[in-house]
Amino acid sequence: MGTQAAWFEDRIAAAVAPLLPGFTVEAVAEIDSTNTELMRRARAGHTPPVLLVAERQTAGRGRLGRPWQSAQQGEEQQGAASLTFSLGLPLAPRDWAGLSLAVGVSVAESLDPTGAAKVALKWPNDLWVEDRKLAGILIETAMPHAGRADAPAPPRYLVIGIGINIGPREGDGMRTPPAWLRQWRPDATAPEVLAELAAPLVRSVQAFEAQGFGPFAERFAARDALRGRQVQLSDGSFGLCEGVAWGGELQVRTADGLQLVSSDEVSVRPSGMAF
Repeated sequence: MGTQAAWFEDRIAAAVAPLLPGFTVEAVAEIDSTNTELMRRARAGHTPPVLLVAERQTAGRGRLGRPWQSAQQGEEQQGAASLTFSLGLPLAPRDWAGLSLAVGVSVAESLDPTGAAKVALKWPNDLWVEDRKLAGILIETAMPHAGRADAPAPPRYLVIGIGINIGPREGDGMRTPPAWLRQWRPDATAPEVLAELAAPLVRSVQAFEAQGFGPFAERFAARDALRGRQVQLSDGSFGLCEGVAWGGELQVRTADGLQLVSSDEVSVRPSGMAF
């Protein structure tokens, strides 16, 4: 079954290919998960740079194994589908810490370049508008087969999955009703948004590879949704969020002093919001 929308594959490829030789764009109507598919390919040794976009995911995933609520049957016809895609490319940064934050900065600045819509970054991988989730990011990596035993190890293959609510979404079963892009960009469409995001996202990932999180730290701080707020960690502890360290760790001042929290340890919410 073909896609219902025109996804500007040639336009996106033309913008990104000078940055990533061999880059291609694939659009599918339905898939289990764009991240899962690119990880399958990477583990099988197929690692060219690619952007895979799906109009509907049947088994989308978020951080810590949580399901990502993709557009439901019928929402696509109503023009309210979310944008769900994954970018895959080989990457060899000196330090992976803070990558999801850098990706979040890139996406937020593309969606809300002036800050007028108040798109905020909720550490470590969500975009919020007024404490409601607009978008989520899932970072995964795979180590491709090296081939011959004496061959140098190839770079890890990075897969960045991004889901963005474009139109109104049902909030049933969610802790907090979601935000969506058309609240401030009423004419936005998923293909147009993808075309806007792709090249800046690749440039940001390449900048991270070369320089790490440092160049993104102040830009993240300008949109930090948690800084200055009382937060609760998923281990039950409370503290005052003091922003993000230069290594991408969340800084939380608890009764035991300043704690540096890495994203693979706990989840965090403003106090009073359930996990």
